[in-house]
Amino acid sequence: MRPVWRVADVRAAEAALLATLPPDTLMRRAAAGLARRCALLLAERGGVYGARVLLLVGSGDNGGDALYAGALLADRGAAVTALPLTRDRIHPGGLAALRVAGGRIVDTLPDRADLVLDGIVGIGGTGGLREPAARIVAGLAGLRTRDGERALVVAVDVPSGVAVDTGDVPSASSNGLPAAVTADVTVTFGCLKPALAVGAAAELAGAVELVDIGLTPWLRASPALEMTEWADVADWWPRLTASSEKYSRGVVGIATGSATYPGAGVLSVGGALAGPTGLVRYAGGARTEVLHHHPSVIATDRVADAGRVQAWVCGSGLGTGDEARTELRAVLAAPLPVVLDADALTLLVDGSSAKRLRDRDAPIVITPHDREFARLAGEPPGADRVAAALRLAAWMKAVVLLKGERTVIATPDGRAFANPTGTPALATGGTGDVLAGLLGSLLAAGLSAERAAVVAAYLHGLAGREAARHGPVTASDVAAALPTVIPN
Repeated sequence: MRPVWRVADVRAAEAALLATLPPDTLMRRAAAGLARRCALLLAERGGVYGARVLLLVGSGDNGGDALYAGALLADRGAAVTALPLTRDRIHPGGLAALRVAGGRIVDTLPDRADLVLDGIVGIGGTGGLREPAARIVAGLAGLRTRDGERALVVAVDVPSGVAVDTGDVPSASSNGLPAAVTADVTVTFGCLKPALAVGAAAELAGAVELVDIGLTPWLRASPALEMTEWADVADWWPRLTASSEKYSRGVVGIATGSATYPGAGVLSVGGALAGPTGLVRYAGGARTEVLHHHPSVIATDRVADAGRVQAWVCGSGLGTGDEARTELRAVLAAPLPVVLDADALTLLVDGSSAKRLRDRDAPIVITPHDREFARLAGEPPGADRVAAALRLAAWMKAVVLLKGERTVIATPDGRAFANPTGTPALATGGTGDVLAGLLGSLLAAGLSAERAAVVAAYLHGLAGREAARHGPVTASDVAAALPTVIPN
């Protein structure tokens, strides 16, 4: 897991570290890593020597980082110009270094640039870009390189204008000017920040590179959240042994689909079969269709007749009538881990199952998208998706998997995780059914609720990306791609 830290904790760590160092040492460390990454990007486009580099320089330390990095690039032969937002509030040390290296100060956007460094505002910025910064950023789209390509944009620490602690991006201004910078690469210092992991801001950050400046030992508080890595998924994935057989691997029950929505049953079973369990039992109105597509499944019409399982998945395509409510009650009555998705979440909204949910000792995972979340919580997730998911998790005593391009997993005890593998390709009908089935399989195989949710979200995202390589994506494509992305 990669820890992600709030601004206040980063500030406290920086202050403690700075007290042990000579002035500007930390800034120079950051600038060295930033200049190195910029040099590598320029090397892919013809080299550093002679490249045109534009620095957008704000009044804070973020602008100082850009100036020092620009000086290092100028020393390597780049033609570096700095456009300060406020000339009388530019970092003096960084400005002096740039001038010594041959850099120039300009008042307007140039006609050409190979690379732009966004040093407008850093982690102290709030409320989105204002004039004149917003107008300058709008003009970046017209900058072209020496070969006629679009200029690369590298954000310093975070893209300017984003809400760093939440990952929110304010709406564009009424005159259409951008509220934040869209970067190709973000070079961040010391640790990851929430805007690089969650929300719309994470999509504006582009590829994120973390530069070690010696901050980690000084980060004393708990991280705001953690971001999943492949190593976590590979480590937690259940492994087969010589003594493994279908029952010891776990049996998952799937109470999804109906005569009206048989595809939900087929897709959720497909997700479960890609997981680590040895047997899938299906209970529902799509029995015939499920057996046609998945003949290895044991299928019945009702949860009560399904037989022994280690976890249940309930909801996708179930409907919201009396029969569906009966099946949901049967699932919740079993002292087993359960995944509640789609129609099961709709059935929870009236509150009739609240006591049954709160009295359960077995784990619950719910998988809402934003509209389902709003019905359960009484309001949309809003600007701070992590905080919203944590509140719902605590209230429902359930692990919440809040779906989105940057899916958030929140636990009742206050831990949060961000999934980095999401893709817009998954925004199509039925992909959530596949996710729920995979998640249930992981629960039945013995993973804790939070680990099962983290692993399922990560692999589901990878499967979506893999499916998208071959053209437009359907939920069936995602289910088919899952076996190609699971750990060996």
